[in-house]
Amino acid sequence: MRFCGVPLFVLFIVQRNYSAAVVTLVLLGSTDWIDGYIARRFDQVSSVGKWLDPVADRTALIVIAVTFVVDGIAPAWLVWSIVIPDAILIINALILFHGPVHLPVTTVGKIRTALLLVGSPLLLLKRVEGFDQPWLTITANVLLILGCVGHLIAFYGYFTAAHRKYRLERSA
Repeated sequence: MRFCGVPLFVLFIVQRNYSAAVVTLVLLGSTDWIDGYIARRFDQVSSVGKWLDPVADRTALIVIAVTFVVDGIAPAWLVWSIVIPDAILIINALILFHGPVHLPVTTVGKIRTALLLVGSPLLLLKRVEGFDQPWLTITANVLLILGCVGHLIAFYGYFTAAHRKYRLERSA
């Protein structure tokens, strides 16, 4: 569902329908949480879901960040702090494992995603009539900065975990 919501979000931004874009972002973030909760609660975790969920998260966050920067909603550092670490992790996995590496999701990774998924719609609210409040913009920027710092911390954790896994598999 998130894969379908991302192009819809971009369309709303292109059309300057910022209120619909905010609602779409809220739904994207909510479906991420609800999907994970249902999968764990009812023991519906699948091998496809284990790799598809992070791919959906990464794709959504990258497209949202790029769209924000292109539309002038956010500065370029938002894209670079998300895209560069993700690109390094992908290249690292391809070099070490010749494909995706399956690592458990960390608490830092979950918190980072939550901060980015809450900060993004809040930042977009400044474009919705009646919501151009300084405190919303400040709150959104703080959440996005914390989310990007969390992204860098999670990147370091996943990068070192991948190398640890690689060394263990080579020594076995």
